[in-house]
Amino acid sequence: MSWSAVDWAGALLWGFFATVVLTLVMAAAQGLGLSRMSMPFLVGSIFTPDRDRANVVGAALHFVNGWVVSLAYAVVLTASGRSSWWLGGLLGLLQGLFVLVALLPLLPSVHPRMATEDHGPTPTLQLEPPGFLGLNYGRGTPLVTLAAHAAYGALFGALYRPG
Repeated sequence: MSWSAVDWAGALLWGFFATVVLTLVMAAAQGLGLSRMSMPFLVGSIFTPDRDRANVVGAALHFVNGWVVSLAYAVVLTASGRSSWWLGGLLGLLQGLFVLVALLPLLPSVHPRMATEDHGPTPTLQLEPPGFLGLNYGRGTPLVTLAAHAAYGALFGALYRPG
């Protein structure tokens, strides 16, 4: 694969669009009571204790992360020689599984305001840990997370075309 075959501008454009959709799905699920997880808040509250500011900082970092991930998707799709909604959706499911199984369990170890499974909330550690598959944030959290990431990947795969 040649790096020049990757459409970097397209990856950033479609990555932004896919991140908007992922964020809308997650926010809608939270609003409908399907999940209590807000990734922008969880990420932002790593950097500030101010809850309002945490949402803004977290949203910005969430979109930057969406762009970084879109570059990885673009490299994988370009290397595979094909880009389709189903291949992107499969990548999204894998990404969602990675978030649920690997990233969320690490969060209490690096988050300065999050309790752990062994040490409950204190005045400083006010956030509940996600738990296995994020289930502490609601029984629908794993399905919502997988659906949102599958939507991200399917959209990206459908719209991205290698250069």
